[in-house]
Amino acid sequence: MSFVPAVGPADEEIAGWWYCFQRAHLLVREDGSGESAVPRTPGVSALGLRPDTVQLLGTHDGIPCLAAGLDAAPAALPPGYRFVHLRELFGVLPDEQFAIATRAAHLAQWDLAHRFCGRCGKPLALKSDERARVCLACGQLYYPQISPAVIVAVCRGNRILLARSPRFAPGVYSVLAGFVEAGETVEACVHREIREEVGIEVAHLRYIGSQPWPYPNSLMLGFMAEYAGGEIRVDGVEILEASWFTPDALPGLPGPGSFARVLIDRYLRRVGAFAEDRSAPHEGRRPSCR
Repeated sequence: MSFVPAVGPADEEIAGWWYCFQRAHLLVREDGSGESAVPRTPGVSALGLRPDTVQLLGTHDGIPCLAAGLDAAPAALPPGYRFVHLRELFGVLPDEQFAIATRAAHLAQWDLAHRFCGRCGKPLALKSDERARVCLACGQLYYPQISPAVIVAVCRGNRILLARSPRFAPGVYSVLAGFVEAGETVEACVHREIREEVGIEVAHLRYIGSQPWPYPNSLMLGFMAEYAGGEIRVDGVEILEASWFTPDALPGLPGPGSFARVLIDRYLRRVGAFAEDRSAPHEGRRPSCR
């Protein structure tokens, strides 16, 4: 079996896998060898936690999975437990658990931010039949916010366009990314973001795949594109430097697991090259906010 999503009643005393988040940090249990694991407990109270929100996520191999959101870090944790940034757990947690943790992070953050109605100010209640909150006073519905964003690898012959953002660690470059605006197609967003950030035109867009990323609530839509004209002119805000790189002269790259690295590795396979490990630890590419 695998993960099966579900909605329904949830409380602090349900036995199962508990994905407890304080901001972007997930509570994990560490054994004597330093391995990290999501806690499976008779209830979140067994961990000494009093979460501000609780949601049923579904079941994993028939065992309930729950997300708990905490506004503030607890004063104390049981021995062997600590909060770890979700990014640091890629490749540490099993793939399916990491995917569940990503879902839990998104929903816990949404839950914490949507406890009162934006229309009338009254408290919101979780709906039992769908993933939503409802105002019992005025009937307003609130669904989890999902922000589509594009992430694009632009190629020019055997070269790839990589750029450096002020949010990156020193020496790290990545592909371009940005949020889709209201009323905009994802294809139009690709052209606009690249034009705004580096001043060039692209053509021959090819959709590669998608990746949910809960910081803040993104759904990354990945593309490959070909250079079509123009000279690089960085905007100086979202992008500080950008250049064309060949496979044998790559700068520091985002770490494995990031969608940016998926696209870069795809480019390397296309040109028949393999990069040495130039990853910057835990440097996933966040889309620029517009």
